[in-house]
Amino acid sequence: MNFIKVLSLSLLAISNSFATSDDHNDILKQLQLPVGFSISIYADNVPNARTLAISENGVVYIGTRQQGSVYAVKDSNGDGVADKRYVIAKDLYMPNGVAYKNGDLFVAETNRILRFKHIEHHLGSPFKPEVIYDKLPSDKHHGWKYLRFGPDDKLYTAVGAPCNVCKLEKDIYSSLVRLNTDGSEFEVLARGIRNSVGFDWQPKTKSLFFTDNGRDHLGDNIPPDELNKWTEQNQHFGFPYCHGGIIADLEFAEGKKCSQFTAPEWKFKAHMAPLGMRFYTGKQFPKRFVNQLFVAQHGSWNRSKPHGYRIALLKFKQGQPVSEQAFITGWLTAEGKVLGRPTDILQMPDGSLLIADDTLGVVYRVEYKK
Repeated sequence: MNFIKVLSLSLLAISNSFATSDDHNDILKQLQLPVGFSISIYADNVPNARTLAISENGVVYIGTRQQGSVYAVKDSNGDGVADKRYVIAKDLYMPNGVAYKNGDLFVAETNRILRFKHIEHHLGSPFKPEVIYDKLPSDKHHGWKYLRFGPDDKLYTAVGAPCNVCKLEKDIYSSLVRLNTDGSEFEVLARGIRNSVGFDWQPKTKSLFFTDNGRDHLGDNIPPDELNKWTEQNQHFGFPYCHGGIIADLEFAEGKKCSQFTAPEWKFKAHMAPLGMRFYTGKQFPKRFVNQLFVAQHGSWNRSKPHGYRIALLKFKQGQPVSEQAFITGWLTAEGKVLGRPTDILQMPDGSLLIADDTLGVVYRVEYKK
């Protein structure tokens, strides 16, 4: 039995077996954080929790991938634990991305974007969603999408490549796109992005940074995964011709050079699988964390020795990333056992952080106390 199959089976066993609060507490004890920080379970029973969004009323929305459901949870008494849970939708096509704006919930399926109007007046019985855009590719491979509102109040998402590495037959593949909330003015902002499922805007510069997962089957240590910055229309970030800003693809480079494309702002280790990310702007954490970037590293799936499975802290200086360090570890034990896989990060109004885990089916809460 190969490593990929073993890992897949072990992840399935984890998601099916770790279901009680005692089991969750056992896992929490394995997690290591800096001094002063603590981690707890904010919400459980949210299978395959992938991405997070929050409303002005504190309702947290949770998208999924394989599960096909969208959840809402709320901490109604302010004790740091969600005590209300709703199923907003189910049987959707990988509804990974969720975003909230002006009373409406937006959900990105693989091939379309939905809007649930006035969602918080109907959490128990939502209206049938409105389809605002349905011209996205339906390919399942890298078809799950991230969804965020930008500073311009437009919806941003990315369309992944329908392969590990291949010649792209449609211009829409491997692109960063945006559109209005009514589906109008759809535009491609950048290309050459293999699979981005996480982005955020730098607080001071308002620059858009996004993670991108590198191609597989070049070995354990290449190519690096990427943190990129979009600065202008029609940028190209290299895929499928160049990987990690440094490796020309032997099959598809076609005489092109990596210097022709926009280089990553930061190179993560290969197969760390960086997903959701957030620049911290809260007041709860110490000042050294303000305007720094937290990244959920989902973890490798086919590396001979797995790594990742952590929350990384990327430190910025003068607007540029300068170092990377572990912030939360322990989801991957020293024996190689996988206890969970972080997928997205959300900052709460009180400055604490929520972290989704699609393997354990929970949302964690991280807080700091002197």
